[in-house]
Amino acid sequence: MKKLNQLLADITAIKVVGNAEVEITSVTNDSREAKPGALFIAVKGVAVDAHKFIPQVVAAGAAAVVCEDLPENLNDTVTYIQVTDSTIALAHLASAWYDHPSTKLRLVGVTGTNGKTTIATLLYRMFRAFGHKAGLISTVCNYIDDEPVPTEHTTPDPI
Repeated sequence: MKKLNQLLADITAIKVVGNAEVEITSVTNDSREAKPGALFIAVKGVAVDAHKFIPQVVAAGAAAVVCEDLPENLNDTVTYIQVTDSTIALAHLASAWYDHPSTKLRLVGVTGTNGKTTIATLLYRMFRAFGHKAGLISTVCNYIDDEPVPTEHTTPDPI
């Protein structure tokens, strides 16, 4: 658990309505995963605007909601944080929730038009062969050391 104000340290809020000292038990951008004490980040996606699920997460007991547009009816047991871009806020909040893991890792990114998966896989296997702990995020499969990690998207969710 973390205090909401600790998680908010890396984002710029337009407005905070409610108690920023509230205890947060989980962080999610999936309304189906919202439970008591959760921080829900409402992201405007291409197909679905998660702002429409704010009433559901509040009913499920979420302690706080990050959103671009404040709901018309605010529940006074919930803290609302209005931001300019909830997608960017999601990335910062996920990092803060997990104690900024990228500061403790050496990261290698591969960009380009062709061959990214091949190069990333070769690098992953090379690092493992030399005895380093390594992870791989690719369109074929994700790994943490030698353990496959299932994914539904080519780019994993920040959380």
